[in-house]
Amino acid sequence: MYPEDNHNPIKIQNDVQDRNSVAWKKLCEYIDKVAEEESEEFVPFEYLGQELYFQIYTLPESIAKLKKVKEMHLYGSRLKRIPPEIGEMESLEYFDPYTSYNLHWFPYEITNCKKLNDSRVSTRVLYGNYKNRLTFPDLTKNPVRYEGDKVKCSVCKKEMTYQETNQLWISLNVGTDILPLLVNLCSKECESNLPEPAKAYMPYAHKGGKRLQQPTYEEWEKVYVQKLTTEEIEKIYGKSTKENDETLS
Repeated sequence: MYPEDNHNPIKIQNDVQDRNSVAWKKLCEYIDKVAEEESEEFVPFEYLGQELYFQIYTLPESIAKLKKVKEMHLYGSRLKRIPPEIGEMESLEYFDPYTSYNLHWFPYEITNCKKLNDSRVSTRVLYGNYKNRLTFPDLTKNPVRYEGDKVKCSVCKKEMTYQETNQLWISLNVGTDILPLLVNLCSKECESNLPEPAKAYMPYAHKGGKRLQQPTYEEWEKVYVQKLTTEEIEKIYGKSTKENDETLS
């Protein structure tokens, strides 16, 4: 269910989806329906049913048409990736792929969803997560390929071939989570325009690999965990432990 350990990272899979399957065609049909009806929710499980839903391993690029969708519900999916076109879902506010245990990373383009302020992600399975610091796959040896023979720069949107692309990992705040994101870059200039990574994660965009020295849990704890003194705890609750005990006796 969970990714392998730091010494044996999972290899990124390309061509994960059978695009001639009934499940895929029905999902594309559902996206067209949601777009036409200008629905604010995207819940493919309800339309496909469990059997077909579990045959979906990526989402169609046509999700770019879902301009009115505010909530994206992908609970319990078998998804292995999400395409960059999610960044064109301009109304997206809530993103929920919880218990989608094969989603270890996301496209950088999700940061273009400027209204996205709430998310629910199974963070334990994410590359680089503070709980277990799972190894980022080495993009030098195992590049990511989307549908088609060209890709757009994640920063400036320039179209380029994969031979021209520099792929990097970066960990950023998205919604209410810190997610590992895949960036496609066309130049050093675009790389320099990337935002600063989340604190206590890799402090720069990188290629991944087993030799990458990630921050420790202790380093993460110093940034995100506030340890209170006894006096601070008493101030919050208004009484000392002793006073509470006397009240209850």
